[in-house]
Amino acid sequence: MSTFHKLSIKNYIRETSNAVSLVFDVPEDLRANFRFKAGQYITLKTIINGLEIRRAYSICAAPESRELKVAIKTVENGIFSMYATSQLKEGDVLDVHEPEGKFILEPSKSNNYLGFAAGSGITPVLSMVKAVLQQEPSSSFTLIYGNKSSDETMFRSELETLSKEYNSRFNLHYIFSRQKVEGSLFGRIDVEHTNYFIKDIYKNWSFKAVYLCGPEEMIKNVSATLKDNSFKESQILFELFTASIDEENISQIKEGFTDVSILLDDEKFSFSMKQTDDILAAALRNDVDAPYSCQGGVCSSCLGKVTEGKAIMAKNNILTDTEVNEGFILTCQAHPTTSIISIDFDDV
Repeated sequence: MSTFHKLSIKNYIRETSNAVSLVFDVPEDLRANFRFKAGQYITLKTIINGLEIRRAYSICAAPESRELKVAIKTVENGIFSMYATSQLKEGDVLDVHEPEGKFILEPSKSNNYLGFAAGSGITPVLSMVKAVLQQEPSSSFTLIYGNKSSDETMFRSELETLSKEYNSRFNLHYIFSRQKVEGSLFGRIDVEHTNYFIKDIYKNWSFKAVYLCGPEEMIKNVSATLKDNSFKESQILFELFTASIDEENISQIKEGFTDVSILLDDEKFSFSMKQTDDILAAALRNDVDAPYSCQGGVCSSCLGKVTEGKAIMAKNNILTDTEVNEGFILTCQAHPTTSIISIDFDDV
């Protein structure tokens, strides 16, 4: 399995009053390890107040740029985000995991792409925009970008530079929820706004794929509206800020104990756990160095495969039904439901 590498911060950029970008210095001997596809993320790890903290952040650079860059926006009570936006500086060293994630765009040929992003959801989509503009000379990207206000819009200057440079291929639209700005729409990205773009502005366009990144409500509303307008489910790809709890699955979690067997890096581990606990937390407490990042069910760093027994997930907006049927689980959200369970972290 891939590992963390110590990388220093080459550039620390203040994007807005509450958001920064970090550009990492990647040594030549690690260039291959940090090659990425547009939309992927890296996990950052450090010690804050004596605790190991890990967080996943999407890469916002172009895949061909040879730049490893992420943006971090302050989140209320967010331990890592508050630390990053107030204490980190150029020259500081963080443990950085190699790129991963399935929310990706791989440039191919002449296509039209559509993106909806809200707030810091722009980070993976920005990488996609750059990839299309730089690697697909006959393709276009249309971006609908929602924020509270102009001042809180991450990468606004960079986006507008791209809009001028690729004016015939990059269509940029802003929606502000707390500020009325000439030339922009007012409100949030919702059903009405989605219909406006699909049925009016771009009614004669055909899009190969739609990429969504933001809060769950936005993604649900936009996805449903797109499907109502004849978009196929396979055309709609998304990444969430947070995932909602599956109340039906939660109701199935019972009091009981499970004997757990884990295969990780060709080494076997065994321990017993409560079924009300999640598998990742139990593994970490039993000194299993299992992979993880967000611990909120919105990335796939903790992916494992059940090879014996069964488990249910409290949250899952990432794995497809096929993947779940094949035994894959997000271990940070998975609770065992059988007396014995075996998890393989290597076969993922």
